[in-house]
Amino acid sequence: MAVRLITEKCTGCKLCLRACPYGGIEIVEGKARFNDQCTQCGACVSSCKFGALVLEVTFTRDVDVDQYRGVWVVAEHLHGQMRRGTYELLGEGRRLADKLGVELAAVLFGDGVEGVAPDLIAHGADKVYLAQDPALAHYRTGPYTDVLSGMINQYRPEVVLVSATPQGRDLAPRVAARVSAGLTADCTGLDIDEDDRLLVQTRPAFGGNLMATIVCREARPQMATVRPGVMKALDPDPSREGEVVEVPVKLDERAILTKIVEIVQQESDGQVNLQDAEIIVSGGRGLGKPENFAIIRELAEALGGAVGASRAAVDAGWIPAYHQVGQTGRTVQPKLYIACGISGAVQHLAGMQSSDVIVAINKDPAAPIFNIATYGIVGDLFEIVPKLTEKLKGL
Repeated sequence: MAVRLITEKCTGCKLCLRACPYGGIEIVEGKARFNDQCTQCGACVSSCKFGALVLEVTFTRDVDVDQYRGVWVVAEHLHGQMRRGTYELLGEGRRLADKLGVELAAVLFGDGVEGVAPDLIAHGADKVYLAQDPALAHYRTGPYTDVLSGMINQYRPEVVLVSATPQGRDLAPRVAARVSAGLTADCTGLDIDEDDRLLVQTRPAFGGNLMATIVCREARPQMATVRPGVMKALDPDPSREGEVVEVPVKLDERAILTKIVEIVQQESDGQVNLQDAEIIVSGGRGLGKPENFAIIRELAEALGGAVGASRAAVDAGWIPAYHQVGQTGRTVQPKLYIACGISGAVQHLAGMQSSDVIVAINKDPAAPIFNIATYGIVGDLFEIVPKLTEKLKGL
C-alpha cells in the first residue's frame, strides 16, 4: 500500500507528526509533506481528522518480487524473556534462508532489550533489527503494526515468519493488510520452491481432514504464522557473530489509541505454560469425570511438568481450555508426553506427535495413540498412574 497526501484538505494541524514513528512528515508552509524518512507505514492515516491522508492499495501484480530478499522472524518476548516459539522459528528460518541463499534476520521490539540481541544471533540469526521505545515495552497492536510495516517497506524481506501465539495472530494479519502481503495462518510445515523462490506453506484445513499447500506468487513479503511446538529450535552457538541494526523510532503516546492500565498474569493452576513445558501429563475422556484430573495433576507435580488435556475433556467442561493439546488447542513438543485415557484422535495427535518420548496409558489395546507411542501401557489408568506417582515421589 502507499500513502497519498491530498494537499487541499491538509490544515497543518500536526496530528500526523505525532503519529509517525519514523519522523517521516514535516510541515512546510502550513501543509504536511513527506520527507526522506517516510517508510509509507500508514501510521499517519488514521490520525488525520480531515481526510487529507489516504492509504491506497497496491495491486499484487504491480509488485516487483525481485526487489525483496531475506527471511525475517518476528521475535516475541515477555519482559525480555524470549518465547520458545521464537527459537523454533529461527531454526526453521535458518533452513529456509540457506535454501534461498539469503540472510536470516530477527526483528526485536521493546524498551531496553538490546541485551537479548546476541541470544537471537546465537540461535541462528545473521542480523537483528532492533526498534526500541517506551511505547514498545509491552505489545499493542497499533504501534507494533506501524513500526513493523514501516520496516518491511524500507528493507523489503521476501519472507516474514511470526509465531501463531495470541500476539502473533493479532499482529500478522494487521501488518499483512497494511503492506498488501499474502498471509497463511497456523502453518505446520514450511519449505522453499527453489525454482520460483516461493515459500511453500502447509496448514491443516477442514478440521484437520486434509492438509492444504499454499503459495503466494505475486504479493511480497510472503507471510506465515507458525504454531509453537511444530518446528525444531537449533542448539545455541554463542560463538556466532551477527549484526545489530538499530532502527530509530519515536512514538508519541498521545497518538496511540490503546493504553495499558494493568497487566494481569493468568493463573494456570500453578503449572508451567504448556508450550514451554519439557514434561506434560495429559488426561482424556478415559478419566470419566472432572474430579479425576487430580491424579493427573499429582503425576505432573511429581515430574515437575504441566497438565494437558484432550479436546473431549475440555468440551465436557472438566478442565479449562488453556490446557487443551491438539489441532484446536496448543501444539506442544516436550521431551516427555504422558497420555492417560486418551484414545488418540487425529486432531490430538497433530498437537503432540513431535514430542521426544510419548508414553500412552490406555485400557484399549487398539487405541490409535499406541501407534505413535514410544512406550505403551495397556491397563487401568486409575491403578497405573497413582502407582507411578507414588514411585516417583519416593525417588
